[in-house]
This record gives sequence, C-alpha cells and structure tokens, in this order.
Amino acid sequence: MAADGRDRKKVNVDPKLLELLACPLTKGPLTWDPERGELISRIAKLAYPVRDGIPIMLPSEARTLSVEDVLSPPRLSGPS
Repeated sequence: MAADGRDRKKVNVDPKLLELLACPLTKGPLTWDPERGELISRIAKLAYPVRDGIPIMLPSEARTLSVEDVLSPPRLSGPS
C-alpha cells in the first residue's frame, strides 16, 4: 500500500463513464492518468482519485497538481 493510502494496482475505469464525467468545480474536461489511477482536471489543477474503479469526485479528496504536473503534456487525452 502506498504512503498516501492508495494501493498501486492498475485500475480500470469504464470508458463510457469517463465520457460523462466533468470536473465538479470547473465543469471542464478530465483526462485519465492510468499510472496514478487519477482523473486530471488541468483547469482546476486537481487530480481526483479512482478507488476500486469508482471516481471520487470530491474536491476535498483531490490532490493538488504540482507545477510540473500542470506544465507537462497529458499522458493520455482520454479513456483508452
């Protein structure tokens, strides 16, 4: 288990679900980060965790993106 409480096994999210989700703060698009198992909102600079295949879309549960995360190109632009 990771220090932040998340285990690092690969998580899959239903691509149809990803098409429907938007950032709860900005209502903007989300991108999927399969390496960290997070949904990324570049506009809000937040990464929402996905636990057991369920997106946790609460700003209080989101990780704030670092400057490097915001400036780096997205790893994937959508569901795979």
